[in-house]
Amino acid sequence: MASAAVLLTLGQSSATAAGVKAAGAPVPWKATYGTATASGTRSVQPKDGSVFSKLVIKGDFKNTGNDCYSVWTQWTYDLVPRPPVKQATLCGKGTKPVDLSLASYTFTTTGSVFICRGDKDTKDCGEQESLTSWPVNHAG
Repeated sequence: MASAAVLLTLGQSSATAAGVKAAGAPVPWKATYGTATASGTRSVQPKDGSVFSKLVIKGDFKNTGNDCYSVWTQWTYDLVPRPPVKQATLCGKGTKPVDLSLASYTFTTTGSVFICRGDKDTKDCGEQESLTSWPVNHAG
C-alpha cells in the first residue's frame, strides 16, 4: 500500500538511470494553492546492492490564510497509479515540516505533490508537481 511505503526519514544522494545522471545535490520542489505553499528539497539515497533507492523529501508546509489546506502525494508504480495520500493539514495560519521518504524508489516509479483546500478529499486542488523528474547531466 502506498501509505505504508512513505516513512519519516532524512537523507541525500544522487541517482543514475538510462545513461543520464541526476544532480548530486538535493533538487528543489514546490506546490502552491490558495494561501498555502509547500516547498523544500528532494534527493535519492541509493541502497547498496539493490536496484531500489530511497527518495527523500524535506521541506515546509505554510498557510497564510484562515482556510484549511492539505498536502497530498500520489505515486505510480510500474504504470499503476495509486490513490492520493494526505501528508499534512493546516487549518489557519501556520507552518508544519514536510519530512518523508519513499523506501522503494526505482526508475519505474513516478510521483507528485499537490495541495488541496480542506482536509477530506482531493476535489479542490492545485496542480500536481513532480517529485520524480530530475535535472540531468548527459553522461559521456
